[in-house]
Parts: sequence; structure tokens; C-alpha cells
Amino acid sequence: MTWLTPSLRDRLIDGAEEADRLPDWPASSWHVLCDVGVLGRSIPMEYGGLGWGPVDLQRGMEQIATCCLTTAFVLSQREAAVRNLLKAPVHLKERYLPLMAKGKAFLTVGLSQLTTSRQHLGPALRAAPQSDGSYFLDGEIPWVTGADQASAIVAGATLPDARQLLVVIRAEKLVGMIESPLPLAALVGSRTSLIRCHRVLVEPDCVLAGPTENVLGKLGGGGLDTSCLAIGLASACAEFIRKEAEMRPELMAIAKRYGDAVSKNRGRLHELAEWIADPDQTLALRLECTKLALRVTQACLMIAKGNGFVAPHPAQRWVRQASFFLVWSCPRPVAEGVLADLADW
Repeated sequence: MTWLTPSLRDRLIDGAEEADRLPDWPASSWHVLCDVGVLGRSIPMEYGGLGWGPVDLQRGMEQIATCCLTTAFVLSQREAAVRNLLKAPVHLKERYLPLMAKGKAFLTVGLSQLTTSRQHLGPALRAAPQSDGSYFLDGEIPWVTGADQASAIVAGATLPDARQLLVVIRAEKLVGMIESPLPLAALVGSRTSLIRCHRVLVEPDCVLAGPTENVLGKLGGGGLDTSCLAIGLASACAEFIRKEAEMRPELMAIAKRYGDAVSKNRGRLHELAEWIADPDQTLALRLECTKLALRVTQACLMIAKGNGFVAPHPAQRWVRQASFFLVWSCPRPVAEGVLADLADW
């Protein structure tokens, strides 16, 4: 299923370099998604969306990532907020999902502190329970994409007894607490920021889930979207190599090999999306997609030669973006697998 017409794909591609390098919100690219109804596709019809199935959603996300990884990353964080809201009490679904389906509200997530970020330092964001069921939040939310653009943030915090909970923090609660966007090596336009929370009050009706142990489960916050975006990036690179091979026959074998690898991982992704994803299989796919993104982007740069090392050639952007998968939602099994692969020379 095609989400984007050729003209819309061209608009995303044309803005991809600026979205990656400049700290400006990629408004034009985001409007492309709004204009074609992308924002309603993951939301059930009873909340004003289209209720598309998981495989079609992954296909669409990949198409966007192939054109502009920054835009796709922003969308993935919004989709993570949608997925968590779908598990929330009905009043939170009714409050946010209809607005999100129409593009009138942007929600994002701040969950990495529960899974991969700063785990060796103790809880980054602490929740102090109050007698009326509310919580005061203190500490840091280290990675929040589009923090200064959001109507609200789905965040995870840790209680004194080590249990965790998910809450929805309205934007007005965070005035003066959102720092300037981080100077990332890539995807700068995502405006990913650190939030320093000080006595942020979360009312009982803004508690989304918990408190419980491991509120996000074994997979944490990444799910299949991390692999999908890696496949989208790899697909763009494989297509570049294929086109080069049309003029340089010596590249035909390597072009076929990367094209087959993209197709294989795409097939595995769709199989997992169709059913309830097994955590171990999902992590195994994430490892393979991360390794593929690293390899194919390096191959692109080598094939592009010196021209590829100069902006705005996409090869230099793809190489930088591939490194993001080494730090984004990269739990220990994935990290250990990548390190073992890098050490195998």
C-alpha cells in the first residue's frame, strides 16, 4: 500500500538534508503527513482515525523513512505515544486521540530513562506518591523528541519502591523546564531535548499505567518501529546502489545482495507485525536491521566516493543517520550483538 505519491515523496526527499542538519522543526514535511491523513491511520475509528492494520502502518512508516529519516523518527515517537494511549484509561483516549487523529495535537514520549538511558546512575525521573493519588515528578527526562512542540508528553517515572508508572504530562506543566534541543550528530530537526522536572504535579487522571514493575515490558519503548526505520534507511541506500550498478556493472552482485537483505528483513518485520510480537524475535530483528543499516550506508559512501562525503549528497547523511541506531532504543542484547559483529574481523 502506497502512502505517498511521487510528488509527496519528492517533497520529503527535498527537505531531508535540512531536516537532518538544522535545528528547525520540519514543519513542511510534517504538513505532508497531515495533508494525506497519515496521522489518523494508527488511531481506531471510534476515536476519529482510520484504524489501519499493523502491517500497512509499517509499510507506510518505511516509505517515509526511505525519504526522510528525521520526519519518520518524529512520527515514530508520536506513534509510540498513540500505542501507549491505546492502553490507557478511556478518559485519556477520549481526551487526546481524536485531536491527534486530526493533527490538532502532537504528543511524544519520554521513556528511555526506564529502559536504556542512564540505567547505571539510578532513576533519572522520580515519582513521589501523594495521598490523593497524584504524584510529584523530579529529575530528568533525557530524550524527548519534539518536546517544545508537544501538547503533552507520555513519560515514565520510578517510585521509591522501584515500581514504575506512565503518566501524561501536559505542556503547561513544563514551562521553563525544557532545555534547548540537543546538538545531535544527525536528525537535528527532531528537536530532541532534555527536560528537567522540578515538582511537576501529575493528577490522578493523568496516570496512564502502573505503578508496577517494568511497566513497559521486556521490549521497552522501541517495539518494531526502530527496525522499520532502519529498513527504510537501508532501502534508500539499496536503491542508490542499484541505480549505480546500472552504470557500473561490477556493482550488480553487491546491489543484489543488499536488495535481498532489505527484502528479507522487511518480510520478517511484517510477519512480526501481523501477530503479537515475540520479544526475543523482535530484538533479534532489531539487531539484524541495525547491522544492515550500518553496512549498507558504509557501502553507499564507498560507492559514492569523494562526492558522497560532501553535503548535500545523501550518502554522508545516511552514514551519520545509521549511527543513530547504535544509541536509539538499543537494549543490551542488541548492543552486545552489534559489538560482537564489530569485533569479528
